[in-house]
Amino acid sequence: MSSMESLAQLEVLCEKLYNSRDSAERAHAESTLKCFSENSEYISQCQYILDNASTPYALMLASSSLLKQVSDRSLSLQLRLDIRSYVINYLAGRGPNLQNFVIVSLIQLVCRITKFGWFDDDRFRETVKEATDFLGLASQDHYFIGLKILNNLVTEMNQPNPAMPMTLHRKIASSFKDQFLLQIFQISLTSLNQLKSEAPDDFGYIPLDLALKCLSFDFVGSPVDESSEEFGTVQLPASWRPLLQDPSTVQIFFDYYKVNDTRVSKEALECLVRLASVRRSIFVEDPARSQFLSHLMAGTKEILQTGQGLADHDNYHEFCRLLGRFKVNYQLAELLSVEFYGEWIGLVAEFTTRSLLSWQWASNSVYYLLSLWSRLVTSVPYLKGETPSLLDETVPKITEGFITSRINSVQAILADNSLENPLDSVEVLQDQLEFLPYLCRFQYQNSSLYIINIMEPLLQAYTERSRLPAPGDADELSVIEGQIAWMVHIIAAILKIKQTVGVSQESQELIDAELSARVLKLISMTDTGAHAQRYRELSKQRLDRAILIFVQNFRRSYVGDQAMHSSKCEDVIDQTLSLFLELASGYMTGKLLLKLESVKFFIASHSQENFPFLAEYKCSRSRTTFYYILGSLVFMEDSPVKFRTFMEPLQQVAFNLEATPDAAFWNDVAKRAFIGWMRDLRGIAMATNSRKTYGLLFDWLYPSRMPLLLRAITLWADEPEVTTPLLKFMCEFVLNKAQRLTFDSASPNGILLFREVSKIIVAYGSQILLLPNGTDIYGSKYKGIWISLTVLSRALCGNYVNFGVFELYGDRALADALDISLKMTLSVPLSDILAFRKLSKAYFGYMEVLFNNHIKFVLNLDTNTFVHIVSSLESGLKGLDTGISTQCASAIDSLAAFYFNNITAGDAPPSSAALNLARLIGEFPNLFPQILRTLFEIILFEDAGNQWSLSRPILSLIMTSEQMFSDLKAHILASQAVDQQQLLSQCFDKLMTDVNRNLEPKNRDRFTQNLTTFRVDFRLK
Repeated sequence: MSSMESLAQLEVLCEKLYNSRDSAERAHAESTLKCFSENSEYISQCQYILDNASTPYALMLASSSLLKQVSDRSLSLQLRLDIRSYVINYLAGRGPNLQNFVIVSLIQLVCRITKFGWFDDDRFRETVKEATDFLGLASQDHYFIGLKILNNLVTEMNQPNPAMPMTLHRKIASSFKDQFLLQIFQISLTSLNQLKSEAPDDFGYIPLDLALKCLSFDFVGSPVDESSEEFGTVQLPASWRPLLQDPSTVQIFFDYYKVNDTRVSKEALECLVRLASVRRSIFVEDPARSQFLSHLMAGTKEILQTGQGLADHDNYHEFCRLLGRFKVNYQLAELLSVEFYGEWIGLVAEFTTRSLLSWQWASNSVYYLLSLWSRLVTSVPYLKGETPSLLDETVPKITEGFITSRINSVQAILADNSLENPLDSVEVLQDQLEFLPYLCRFQYQNSSLYIINIMEPLLQAYTERSRLPAPGDADELSVIEGQIAWMVHIIAAILKIKQTVGVSQESQELIDAELSARVLKLISMTDTGAHAQRYRELSKQRLDRAILIFVQNFRRSYVGDQAMHSSKCEDVIDQTLSLFLELASGYMTGKLLLKLESVKFFIASHSQENFPFLAEYKCSRSRTTFYYILGSLVFMEDSPVKFRTFMEPLQQVAFNLEATPDAAFWNDVAKRAFIGWMRDLRGIAMATNSRKTYGLLFDWLYPSRMPLLLRAITLWADEPEVTTPLLKFMCEFVLNKAQRLTFDSASPNGILLFREVSKIIVAYGSQILLLPNGTDIYGSKYKGIWISLTVLSRALCGNYVNFGVFELYGDRALADALDISLKMTLSVPLSDILAFRKLSKAYFGYMEVLFNNHIKFVLNLDTNTFVHIVSSLESGLKGLDTGISTQCASAIDSLAAFYFNNITAGDAPPSSAALNLARLIGEFPNLFPQILRTLFEIILFEDAGNQWSLSRPILSLIMTSEQMFSDLKAHILASQAVDQQQLLSQCFDKLMTDVNRNLEPKNRDRFTQNLTTFRVDFRLK
C-alpha cells in the first residue's frame, strides 16, 4: 500500500466505489483499486486490510479482490491453502461482528478455493468438517455461518465456472456428491429439527435453503436449463434411501410450511416438489413407495382442507407444482391404492375449479393442475381392478370450469386495460390449451354438448350483427368476437390431438364434425356485412388468428384447404401465409390449389389493388413469403409462357424505376417500390429449385435488369432498408442449391453472374467503408457487411465459375471482389466479429472459403493482415459455436496442409505463395504451435461436439513439424502430476501409432481414431 497515504484513504475510496452516485467518482475509485484484484503481489495487503480496516466496504474490497485472484487459477498451491486457512480462522474469530454482505463474500472465497483445489490436495476437502465445527460453537451466529458455508459450497460445486473446463467441473461435482452431499443434507434436516423449537421462524430459511440446494444438485452430470421450472426426475443415489423411507423427512417440510413467514413456507414447498420427483426405483419394495406417496398425499390433503398459506401467490404456485408432480412420478393405480384417495381427489378437483375461476390471479399456476388431470385421464384405459377412479364425476366439472372462466375473462379484460389478453400470446395460449383437449375427449359427448350450447348463441348474435348496416355497439361486438375466438381455439386444440391420441372411433369423429361445422359456418360470416369493415379491430384480428389455427389443425387431421383473405394486420397476414405455404409445399395439395379459381386469381392478379397488404410498408417482409408461394405454384406448371405472364407486374415496376431520374429516385415512393420489388424477386428466387426454373428467372433478370440493381446500391449505399433486401436477394440468387446453377458447357452465364456480383459488392463496399460509425453500428454497417460476405462465400464455392478465367484474361472482377471484402472484414474489430453471431458466422464462413479455394490470395497478403486473420481463426476455435469452430478448423487445416505439401514434403521448387508462407511462419514461429496447443486443450478439456473436424488440422499441424509436436507433448506432461506423467507419455506414443507421414484420407481417419482413444485415456487418468 505504498502508493496510498494511509488505510483511511483506502477506506474512503472503498466507500466511493460502493456507495457513490457519481459515476466518474466510482470509475476513478475502481481504476485506483483494481490493482488489488489483478496483481498477486497485493494478496498480502488484502490480508492487512482484513486485519486492520474498520469499514465493511474496505473488507468487501479485500474479499472480492482475493476471490478474483483465486478464480484465475494461477496462484501456487501453498498460497491457496494459506488463504483458505486464514479466511476460515477469520470467520471463526470475527465473523459474528461482520456485515452480512462481507460474510457472504468471504464464504464464497473459501468455497471457490475449495472447489478449484479439490484434486490438488486433500486439505481442501476439510472445508466440510470445518463448517460442521462452526455448528458446534456456542454462538448462534457461528451456527448460521457454518450453515451458510455449507450452502455456498453446495452451490459452488453444482455450478460450472467459466475459468474451469466443464469436464473437470463434473469430476469435482461427482466426487463432492459421493463424499459429502448426503452428510450435508442430513445436517440440514438436523438443523431444521433443532431450530423448530429453539429459534425464531425466519431462521429456518437457512437450513431449508441448504436442503433445497442438496435436492437440486445435478446428480447425473447433465446441464439444467435454469430458466425453466421443469427439472424432470430427481436422481437421488441409493444411499439416500433410508432418509426417504423415514416419515420424519417429509413431515419436517410440511411442518415448516405452516410457518407464517412466506419465504420459509415457499422454500418448504420447493423441497417437497423435489421429494415428490424422486425417481421411483429408489424404493426397492412397493410398500415403501406407497408409504412415501401416502405421506405426501396426506400432507397436501391437509393443506387443501385448511387452505393455509395459499393466499400467498408464491405458495399457491409451488403448491400447484407439487400437485402436478403426483401423476408424473406415480401411476394412477398407486394413487387409488391410498386409503383416502377419494377424499383427496375431490379436494384437488375443488381446488382446480376455484383456480380456474380465479384466472386473473392463478393463470400461470393452472398449467400444472391441468397437467395432472390430463395425465390422470390418459391413464384410465390402462387401469386394472374395480376401484373407481372418480374421474367420471370430477373431470367434466373441471372442463366446464375452464371454458366458463375463459368466456368470462373476455368481458373482464375489456373493462380493465391493465390485464394482458391471453389471445394475444401464442405461448400463453399454448400453455393454457395444451392439456384441456385430453379432458374434453375423456367425456367427449358431454363436453361437446357444453361447447355447442355456449357457441350457438354466440354464433347467432354474430350472424345478426353481420346483417346490420353498421357494427352497432363496438364493445359488445368485441366481447362476442373474443368469446367466439376462445371457443374456436378450444375446438382447434381438440382437433389437434386427434392424431396424438389415435382417436379412430366413429362416434368421436362425428363429434369432431359437429364442432368443426360450427367453425366452418363462422368462416362464411367473418367477411360479410358489417364484419368486413373491422379488419383493424384487435378483437377481429384475434378471431381471424383463431380461425387460421383451426384450419391448420383441421387440415392436419382431416386434410382440408382454406384460401386466405385480404387483411391489413401483420400477425394475421403472417399466419395466413404460413398456412398457405404449408398447403403449397405439398405436391398433391399444391396441384389441388392450382385447380382453385381463387389461386388462379392470385397468380394472375397479384397487385396491390387485390392484396392491400402489399401496399403496407410494415408488411413488406411478408412479400417474400407471398411471392415464394406464388413462385412455387407457378413453377409447378412448368410453363415458360405462364412464368412470363406472371412476371409482367414485376417487369412494369422495373420499367418505372428505370425511367425514374436520379433526383426522384431518392423519394420514398421510389424507395418503397424498389424495396418491395427486391423482396418479391427474392421470394421467386427461393422458389427456383431446378436448373430449368432458375434459368427462367436468370434470363428474365440478366442482362436487362442488373443495371437497376447496381444503380440502386450505388445511390442508396447508406440506406440499410434498401441495401439489406437487395443484398439478401443476391444472397439467394447466387446460392447453388439443388445444383440449380448448372449452365451448358458453352454458356458463360456463371462467369457473367459473378461479374455482376463483383460489381454490386465492390460498389457497396467502397461506399460503406467511407461512412462514419453511427450509434447503431450493426444496423448501419455490420449487417450489410455480413450479408456481402455471405454473397461472396456462396458465389465462390458454388462450383459454377472457373475463376482462373479472370486472371487469364486480365479481368479484375475476382481480384476487386476479394480486395473489397478483405477491407470490409478488417474494418470490423475482432471483438465485434465475435460479439455479433450472424456477423461471426458469415466472417468465419468466408474465411473457410478463402483458405480452401483461394489460399494464394491469403498468402499474398501483408504480414500484419495475415497474422490478424490466422489469429482470428484461433479465437473462433475457442468459441462456443460448434459450426464456427468447424469452419475455423477447416481453414487452419487448409493452411497447414498447404505448408506440409509445398514446404515440408514438397519436392518441386516452391511457388511464390509457398515462399511467402515460409517467410510468414519464419517471422512468427509461435503461430502454428499456439494453434496446435489450443486445439489440444479443446480436445482434452472441453466437450467438443466436432472432434472429427478438429482432428484434421491437428494432424496437418503435427506433420508440418515433428519438433513442434514434441515441444507440445513436453509442455502438457509438465503440467500434470508427476505420478501421471509416465502414463500420459504412453498415451502420446499411442497417438501416432500406425500414422504415416502423409495427409491421405486413410491416414487422417486412422489418426482421428487414435485421437479419440487418446482423449478417453487422458480423461481417465
